[in-house]
Amino acid sequence: MSNKDKIYVPVIITLSVAVPIAVAALMLMPDSYKLELGFTERGTLPFFHAILNGSTAVLLLTGFFLIKGKSVKWHKISMLSAFVLSAIFLVSYVIAKISTPSVHYPEDAPLRYVYYFILITHILLSVSVLPLAMFAIYRGITGEISRHKKIVKFAFPIWLYVAVTGVLVYVFMSPHYM
Repeated sequence: MSNKDKIYVPVIITLSVAVPIAVAALMLMPDSYKLELGFTERGTLPFFHAILNGSTAVLLLTGFFLIKGKSVKWHKISMLSAFVLSAIFLVSYVIAKISTPSVHYPEDAPLRYVYYFILITHILLSVSVLPLAMFAIYRGITGEISRHKKIVKFAFPIWLYVAVTGVLVYVFMSPHYM
């Protein structure tokens, strides 16, 4: 293990455990404990989240095609931009969870099983995105390209799926935010 690994690997692991636990705790928080932060439009933050997720998906695909075309500099910019948008999403999502009441998908909706499949897979896979993305970025930045490629084989499709299904969750839920 290199000196850099002794610092960054524990940080990545700590964040990879702490962030999902914090988000899960916020998701389970009763509405009566929500803070009033002035977000009165229930669909405003979810729409913003859909834009972030959609933009992340576009950046991920752009980064994929850039690296296939051997444009390493622009690939890095695209992928780091995708990570920044995902980080902004995470912060905004936490703000939404602590400040707005939960909106539930109607039990009588005709596509509820499709919605729940997308939602559950989105949530479960999103937990793995943070460590996979951070390790992929770390290995890419440190020039460990073979290790970077091994991680990206898993990270890219999972991250892309989570970004796209994030938009789909919004599409399913948007009529119910009113």
